[in-house]
Amino acid sequence: MRLVRPLWTLACVLMLTVVCFAAPVTAAEKRIALVVGNAAYAAGALATPANDAGLVAQTLQAAGFDVIGARDLDEDNLRKALRDFVDKAAASGPDTVAVLYLAGYGLQLEGENYFAPIDLRVTTAADVGLRALRISDYAKSLAALPLKARFVILDGARRSPFTVPDKPLAGGLALTEAEPGSLIAFNAAPGTVGPDEKGPYGAYAQALVEMMREGGLKPGPLFERVRLRVDEVTKGAEVPWDSNRAGDGVVFFERAADAPPAGQPEKVAALRDRPLRDLGARDAYAVCLQRDDLAGYQEFVTDYPSDALTRRVRALIAARREALVWRRTWLVGTPDAYWSYLNRYPRGPHAWDARRRLASLAAAYDPPPRFFTITYDVAPPPPEEIVYVDRPVLYLADPIYDLPPPPPPPVFFLPPPPAYLVALAPPPPVYGLYVLPSPPIVAVPAYVSAPTYVVPPPNNVIFENIHNTTVVEQINHQAIVSPTAAGIGGALAGAAIGATASRVALPAGLAARGGPNGGPTGGSLPPSSPSPGGVPSRAFGGGGPGVARLQSNPGAPVAPMPVQPGGMQRFTGQTRTDPAARPDPRTIGPRPFRQNAPAEVQRRQEMFGRRAIDRQAIGAQRQPPMQAGRQQAFEASRQRQMIQAQRAREMNLQRREMIMQRAAPMPHAPAFAGRPMMGQPHPGPAYGGRPMMGQPQPAPAFGGRPPMGQPHPAPMPAPRQAPPPPQHAGGHPPCRPGAPCH
Repeated sequence: MRLVRPLWTLACVLMLTVVCFAAPVTAAEKRIALVVGNAAYAAGALATPANDAGLVAQTLQAAGFDVIGARDLDEDNLRKALRDFVDKAAASGPDTVAVLYLAGYGLQLEGENYFAPIDLRVTTAADVGLRALRISDYAKSLAALPLKARFVILDGARRSPFTVPDKPLAGGLALTEAEPGSLIAFNAAPGTVGPDEKGPYGAYAQALVEMMREGGLKPGPLFERVRLRVDEVTKGAEVPWDSNRAGDGVVFFERAADAPPAGQPEKVAALRDRPLRDLGARDAYAVCLQRDDLAGYQEFVTDYPSDALTRRVRALIAARREALVWRRTWLVGTPDAYWSYLNRYPRGPHAWDARRRLASLAAAYDPPPRFFTITYDVAPPPPEEIVYVDRPVLYLADPIYDLPPPPPPPVFFLPPPPAYLVALAPPPPVYGLYVLPSPPIVAVPAYVSAPTYVVPPPNNVIFENIHNTTVVEQINHQAIVSPTAAGIGGALAGAAIGATASRVALPAGLAARGGPNGGPTGGSLPPSSPSPGGVPSRAFGGGGPGVARLQSNPGAPVAPMPVQPGGMQRFTGQTRTDPAARPDPRTIGPRPFRQNAPAEVQRRQEMFGRRAIDRQAIGAQRQPPMQAGRQQAFEASRQRQMIQAQRAREMNLQRREMIMQRAAPMPHAPAFAGRPMMGQPHPGPAYGGRPMMGQPQPAPAFGGRPPMGQPHPAPMPAPRQAPPPPQHAGGHPPCRPGAPCH
């Protein structure tokens, strides 16, 4: 008995050890993202992509992502930013979730999707492959890395200004398949394009942000709700698409168990398993959009052939059928495959892509009498579908189709959009090259939070204050109204730092090079391009005595700001230095080389930019009195000039009068024999004066000089005379000449 008890205890300990090691342990999850918004295209500017990128980047920051982003990138900078992001993902480790969001113009060519830089110019179809960036290259690079999940979101299905004469490019984006462990999403279904949006934000970006912030949604349901919301907001003009192979292991935000319900997911799941004919046209249409597959759309057309929504669903079927046929053709890649496509769609969206591929294979455009027709997984299109795909691109809102607007989804499918998105103000204007706009921050409800296992990103103010409405309001106020250098302190000083720290960091390559022209990459500078949909530009928070410098090194630890009365409770992004602990400037040696030199350069540029903005603000305040003073000085100077000119005229008149008076003849002879008037003969002086010029001069009475022009007579030597004898006082006679004088 004594032996059994220790053995039993040992067995229990071993079982507990095995259970502890076998229990699932949630590893720390790192999150990284690259967000790009290209709007200032040389071929045609867009209104919303830069703002959309800023909005998505801000939401990803709140979800714990280490976000880098930029706007309006040319070809070189865009390629470098994407390469740097792939390198960053490779160094992040296997527990990393990577998100790539690109907003701008998307293109497709011969089965591949491309993202256009702002300096893209297309004269031939080959320019797309040479100058634009092929999405599959970076999607495959991310898929080859040992990451937890990858998201590639391309918000670029728009009506493109890039055309090729006589050989049109296919519009929209090409149907593709996500890589293993990845999700790829488009803002519009393959082969279709979205409407032209005027801002400040696009429907797809707003829907994506809304569903992320709902919390608790896995990737599949999240993008299903995005599709329903965009279809509702655009009235059917845009229907997003996604291909999900990322699994269900990622949620952007978690939703607490006691949170208010967001729809009725149990009822929606029950409806999806039922036949569409038992649901009614309205619910069946919502279920079709959630499924988003060809079989579901065909089932709707079969069950509701006379409904008003049938024509809209038929257009979606036509686009999806053609996209599937083209992808199968492109994957086979033989002349027989391209002839087979042209046999089905002689004027289809990819007809010229097929001809270009035939030319590269040295095959004729027209098929021979006999060729091997490939077998497609979908049936040939019926005649009523050809009208939608008998052109390069399908635009669902085209008036020629006259498609009826879809009904809003039922409330149990999708509640109405939240008020904060409906009334979301445009972002403040952007200062600095490449810097993304910063829309107003909206605090996340207390029942929604980032997962606890997410590694906090470095120097992320939004992540640290997602529930702090006081901090959020102060940062938003500071981002719009820039205070002067004087009078900043306390919580407002922290908000000034937060307004700067909440901005999305630039990619390392852009921050190091400082822009294409050597200019600064960030900070408060005159805007390089106006923010589409925004308001006239103003700067972010300026510096001053009460504002500490922002820590620029993203990898360095951040000291929390001291809590001040009435201030904020949680805030990071600033480091204060004790004045007593500062080194003596006389003992500081040469500055060593810094590892974070690009960040230091950016920090200095931001500081100089803030100083410039403060000087501009002070100058604007002094401008009215300075202008008044300058106007007064100008008027006084003008009056002085007028007075001087008047005096000069008066003096000239006086001189003329004096000259005229001298030239006039005298009314009577002078009383004394002086000089005659000008022009009169000289009578000769009464007392030996000189005659007038030009008159013969009399000989001088006492051997004077002859007149001018007459020969000068030689002077006669004067006779020498003996000096008079000296006189003596006292009556003595003078001495004799030659005798000594006594």
